[in-house]
Amino acid sequence: MRRREDLHAPRAERRVGVGVQYDPDRFGKFSESIARYLGTAQFLVWQSIVIAVWIIHNTFAPDQLQFDPWSRGLVLLTLLLSLQASYAAPLILLAQNRQEFRDRLTAENDRNVAERTQADTEFLAREIAGVRLSLSDMVTGETLDERLEHLTSVIERLSDQVTLLTASASADRAITSSTSSAVSDAN
Repeated sequence: MRRREDLHAPRAERRVGVGVQYDPDRFGKFSESIARYLGTAQFLVWQSIVIAVWIIHNTFAPDQLQFDPWSRGLVLLTLLLSLQASYAAPLILLAQNRQEFRDRLTAENDRNVAERTQADTEFLAREIAGVRLSLSDMVTGETLDERLEHLTSVIERLSDQVTLLTASASADRAITSSTSSAVSDAN
């Protein structure tokens, strides 16, 4: 065997066989349908009926009508059942492998969906917390009403004080003006 010069490229697959081509997916579906049927009660009933008829016919029928005589040990029936088992076992294993592959893909997909859902949930939780913090800093209607009432009472008190100061200033002017007129009359 010669050493290849280009070791970066993978070796081409060599197929050894008789050149039979088949679609693996179609063959897998076919094997699953057979495996599904082999696992039913209907198959067991039909197989039991065929075996019972086979044994009864080859036991009680005249010798010239028996095709698998009891005296030879029902060799043909044994051969057929062995042939059925030799094909059924690999078909069932192939169906199980395909189901395992589908289950693995489904589990992987479920895991990815769960991770995305968790990330989305965590993002939404952070967003809600941010909104709550923003809302706690905002003035609510009740707080605004309370502050307006407080400002109104402060303005009313200041207005009362201004009125009192204005009245006292007017009184002081009146006193000052009457005192000034009395002083000017006295002079």
